[in-house]
Amino acid sequence: MKRPLIALIAALLGGTPALAADLYVEDPAPVVPVVASGGWYLRGHLGMSNQRLGSMHHELMDDVEFHEFLDDGSFDSAPLAGVGVGYQFNDWLRLDGIVEYRGKADFSALDRYGSTGPTGPVWDAPNDYDGAKSEWLLMANAYVDIGDWYGVKPYVGAGIGASRNTISRFRDVNVATQGVAYGGEDSTWNFAWALHAGVAYQATERLAIDFGYSYLDLGDAKTGNIRSYDDTVNTGPMHFDDITSHDFKLGMRYALQ
Repeated sequence: MKRPLIALIAALLGGTPALAADLYVEDPAPVVPVVASGGWYLRGHLGMSNQRLGSMHHELMDDVEFHEFLDDGSFDSAPLAGVGVGYQFNDWLRLDGIVEYRGKADFSALDRYGSTGPTGPVWDAPNDYDGAKSEWLLMANAYVDIGDWYGVKPYVGAGIGASRNTISRFRDVNVATQGVAYGGEDSTWNFAWALHAGVAYQATERLAIDFGYSYLDLGDAKTGNIRSYDDTVNTGPMHFDDITSHDFKLGMRYALQ
């Protein structure tokens, strides 16, 4: 009777480790999609500009005794759109190049001229200026992705390039004297630079949604020569100096590999 009892005990003891192992088997770890940390990508964006004018100047302003701006001049907001191609070097560094069209932003300003009279300055009737400005922007950018919080990736960056600034529909109207002058459309290339900041969301393995801000220095612009409608006046162009913009953009980046 001892041998069957010993065999039963041995069988029970021998089967215990296997039973315990079955009880403590962990579930397989979930498969997490791996986002490629390097490679080429395509990008596109839409946005709005919020532009500023440093100053405007014309040669006739130097030929009068007094001159002052009643309205220093400003540009309205305008839509913008861009496309580009870039390369993601690793988890934190990427470079891209873009082509961007910046739509026509309406412009307005008001000034007056004066001379010394018996009792002080005598001012002429104000001049009312209006026109529009647009740009083509070519820019190379570098970005640093600061981190990754569940697919949310803040970043900062900087860029340099060139901007083709075009002034069109420029008019100089003096209502009191019924004088009207105009400047022909003209375009100039300028060095441009930008500072960027934003946040991207990794929607899929390849697609990132990007909301960004850019401070952009576009350089200068000018009209064609200023001429009166009766052609009695033909002078040099109006100059627009130190044009900058605060841009807000919504875009996408799509990884090619």
